[in-house]
Amino acid sequence: MRFGVLGTLEIVDGDEVYMPSAPKVCQVLSLLLMRANRIVGTDAVIEELWDQAPVRSAVTTAQTYIYQLRKTLISYEVPGSGEPKLLTRPPGYVLRVKDDELDAQIFGRLTSQGRRLLEEGRPEEARNRLGEALALWRGPALANVARGPLLEGHVARLEELRVEALEMRVRADLELGRHRELIPELRTIVASHPLHEWFHGRLIEALHRSGRRGEALRAYEDTRRILDEQLGLEPSSELQDLQLQVLTTERPRSTGTFAGVG
Repeated sequence: MRFGVLGTLEIVDGDEVYMPSAPKVCQVLSLLLMRANRIVGTDAVIEELWDQAPVRSAVTTAQTYIYQLRKTLISYEVPGSGEPKLLTRPPGYVLRVKDDELDAQIFGRLTSQGRRLLEEGRPEEARNRLGEALALWRGPALANVARGPLLEGHVARLEELRVEALEMRVRADLELGRHRELIPELRTIVASHPLHEWFHGRLIEALHRSGRRGEALRAYEDTRRILDEQLGLEPSSELQDLQLQVLTTERPRSTGTFAGVG
């Protein structure tokens, strides 16, 4: 049995993909997966399901959802495989998940490996490892699950890690000299992350290094306009330096390290 959260919530058993039909049960499962192998208190379950306005029967109702989820998971477990996956552990519950059973854990492991390879000056291997990590994403995290305050925080963290992995993979490609090949993807990325200055800078850099100075300058002006219209800000000093390099036909410094606005 495997679980997917990097996209729609999924329980995968062989070739069969399943999702609990009850929305609240999906919400509880998602919270337990976000804290896999750690105790999730009953109070956390109640906060996730009802935020600051729990129903009078919140404890009993939460226990009912746990019971329904436990029945679902047991139906997919191999008989004689040992302890069930969902255990009661005061003051709440713990969902036991192995390292290769949850896509978010695999993503985190591959991303860490890619980061280490990049720091060690091994961009080709880093690119491959980070590509494997990013390929695990099937869409926005928990796209089909209603989210309360706790899940919102977990999803935001996952999405930030996804952007960070993408930054590192782009950096690896640039270190390998794949500027021209990156241009179409970078145009898509900046459209999806219009306030992320680092990605805009890499598009400008890739265009310049590909001999497309005019398009590089136009990309800078587009970035300046977006930041002004949406935030009332000027481009960062790093982006302004990059524009100056393009204007003076200097070769841009490789793969800038400044952070995006958002």
